[in-house]
Amino acid sequence: MPKLAANVSTLFKERPFPERFAAAARAGFRAVEYQYPYEFAPQEVAAAARDAGVEVVLHNMPRGDAARGEHGTACLPGREQRFREDLEHAIAYAKAAGCTRLHCMAGVVPQGADPAALHATYVANLRYAATRLAKEGMQVLIEPLSERTVAGCFLRASGQAAAVVEELGLPNVRVQYDLFHMQVMEGNLAETIERLLPKIGHMQIADVPGRHEPGTGELNFGFLLGHIDGLGYSGWIGCEYNPRGDTLEGLKWAKPYL
Repeated sequence: MPKLAANVSTLFKERPFPERFAAAARAGFRAVEYQYPYEFAPQEVAAAARDAGVEVVLHNMPRGDAARGEHGTACLPGREQRFREDLEHAIAYAKAAGCTRLHCMAGVVPQGADPAALHATYVANLRYAATRLAKEGMQVLIEPLSERTVAGCFLRASGQAAAVVEELGLPNVRVQYDLFHMQVMEGNLAETIERLLPKIGHMQIADVPGRHEPGTGELNFGFLLGHIDGLGYSGWIGCEYNPRGDTLEGLKWAKPYL
């Protein structure tokens, strides 16, 4: 049976962020993920999860400098110190909440940047993060993002992400496979998931094209979730979508899995 986690940055937005954990639990979720918890103190986020009785399975590292349009700094030469500072900031939140996975965003390619320098910086930063997170019993996740969501993202293909994981060869570096981004960029989801499964550490779902709940677009989630389950994937599948209306009303599709 697929294990679904509610992304409380995108679901239950009818409520303030700290109240969404309990709302997810009442809806039947045993786990949550979120994107950026940094507006709240680590202890406040951890308490919301603990009081709701849900496991925190993933959150993002900080984006970097929003004023500079950064969506992660991992690939950016000259931003290594900021990357390390953001990593420590994220670790503090993860430790407080008992979260063992951090999504490390690659960043946006600067105009005129040398691809080889970007790749070398990216791999070096990921190696540093993996070594640091191994001491905490945590994983590094890397996620290819579609141009529709983050224009110019450095990491933009499943094969590129898999090659980076293979190059690093570290047990706590895995691919975060988001079916929305992968359908927009590549399609052929069932075969790609099967091929990359040994390198996948987390999955996320949203339908295409609207990035709404399953059943609102072109993806056959009845087939895909059964296929993923049949492959033996035992990790979490984050529901990172934007409900078309009320979150609970839109969760009818998930009832068989909760």
